[in-house]
Amino acid sequence: FYFPIRGRIEPIRLLLVDNGLPYEDVNCSDGWPDSWKPKLAFGQVPQLIDGDFELVQSNTMLRYLGRKHDLYGADVKEGAHIDMINDGVEDYRLAYVKLIYQNYDAGKEEFIAGLPAKFQYLEKLLK
Repeated sequence: FYFPIRGRIEPIRLLLVDNGLPYEDVNCSDGWPDSWKPKLAFGQVPQLIDGDFELVQSNTMLRYLGRKHDLYGADVKEGAHIDMINDGVEDYRLAYVKLIYQNYDAGKEEFIAGLPAKFQYLEKLLK
């Protein structure tokens, strides 16, 4: 369940599509039933429903799907490496969200100029 935007659900969609995993994308932009929101663990979406198992929190969903579909590395060290990269990407995402909502016009050029320095770390980890 999510809105018809990329937002917090897009990495989950990409994981599912990239691995050929079936899913149903349910748009909740027309409103939530009054009985639904209180059942969500943190009262928010996105939500993943896998049979009778329900999750919210997008990074938790990524880790769950990675483990379930054997995409989480061969051992605990590889899994930790994946977590580290995921958390690093989350830091980039949070900086971008802050720019968009707090300082876009004044901060855009500086933000873009700083991207190569930030991405060099990610590129090194992904080699």
